[in-house]
Amino acid sequence: MKIACLVDKFPLLSETFILNQITGLIDRGHEVDIYAKRRSDDPKIHEDVEKYHLMSRTFYYGETTGKMPANKIVRVLKAFVLFISHFHKNPKALLRSLNVFKYKKDALNLSILYRIVPFVDRGDYDVVHCHFGPSGILGATLRNLGIFRGSLLATFYGHDISSYVRKCGRHVYAPLFESCDMILCLSEVMRQQLIDLGCSRQKVVVHHLGINTRRFAFSPRVKSPDGRIRLLTLARLVEKKGIEYAIRAVAKVSRRYPDIEYRIAGDGPLRKELEKLIESLGADKYVKLLGWKSQAEVLQLLGDSHIFIVPSITAGDGDQEGTPTVLLEALAQGIPVLSTWHSGIPEVVIDGNTGFLVPERDAEALAEKLVNLLEHPEHWAKLGSAGRRHVEEYYDIDRLNRRLISLYEQLLDLRAKTSLAEIAPSA
Repeated sequence: MKIACLVDKFPLLSETFILNQITGLIDRGHEVDIYAKRRSDDPKIHEDVEKYHLMSRTFYYGETTGKMPANKIVRVLKAFVLFISHFHKNPKALLRSLNVFKYKKDALNLSILYRIVPFVDRGDYDVVHCHFGPSGILGATLRNLGIFRGSLLATFYGHDISSYVRKCGRHVYAPLFESCDMILCLSEVMRQQLIDLGCSRQKVVVHHLGINTRRFAFSPRVKSPDGRIRLLTLARLVEKKGIEYAIRAVAKVSRRYPDIEYRIAGDGPLRKELEKLIESLGADKYVKLLGWKSQAEVLQLLGDSHIFIVPSITAGDGDQEGTPTVLLEALAQGIPVLSTWHSGIPEVVIDGNTGFLVPERDAEALAEKLVNLLEHPEHWAKLGSAGRRHVEEYYDIDRLNRRLISLYEQLLDLRAKTSLAEIAPSA
């Protein structure tokens, strides 16, 4: 199959779940092209990007036309040049993009023309897979204009179904829901949210994030000979990660258990604010902000940690998690997890079985469950074993990629049957 993947930024260290899908498809002999709006500004690149030569497969469509000018006169003049210079490549699509009766203000303000120009001569695909809802809207536009004629599906991950909907309105995905052949999401919670937003129940399929479980060696957790107990969080320093509440919980617990060390790997806009919080709580001896880490460094941190903390919350703007990939990686290595009743996390962390869950924004409850884990290290191995089994059964990337290809094939078969049915009456 020839597959196009539409994404916003590429490559992102925080989106290894997309990378795992792409490399899995390539491993199985499929041709994959990546269409990204922007380049990543991550200081480090995942090793698989180089191993699979993915930059040579990546087309940055946002760099072709540049940002649409705000000045209307400049916008029209630039659009005229784009229209004339690209007209021979796909005249029907360019003319359709100006259909004000069908596309109304998006045609009138020329935004559709600017969006589609980078794609008019990129060829066709069997499957166009859009990652995150906004990319799906673009994919629907490209399909509706006849630029891409393959099966169209989109995967929703978290913020695209929460804060993005709050910002843009409940009907923002109506064109995608109408045009797409299938919508994928990470959990049953998200599936119901999509149905509530107007997507056909028959189109929505739960397809979990996956990790390569073979990369994560299982190791039952036991107390270190030096008595240190190492807690770990891997996350961008943004509100929905809820790191503030974990810091407060650890600061409280550290008064009773001075041998704990809480390491937070990641960076983001809240770093300075969190540094001030750590200082104000007098917890700088126990809590360390480590900044960005490479995949190899992340594996090392996971390898020598005893408890993994994922204190996710719903942010003030409505932003929510989907399924944090690092949560799967921690469970795969046998680390007991402390997390929250948030989005699809309870489908991964089975409360009392693979870890413990507490309400969002509840530092007291986090501290209480943390104390329970600290006082009962004899339970760590049992929790870790259950977590590993759960990830192997439901979140292994090989299994999930095989299923993804099966879903693609179902769409292609359906499309072929539909085409035959349309031809039959005239035969």
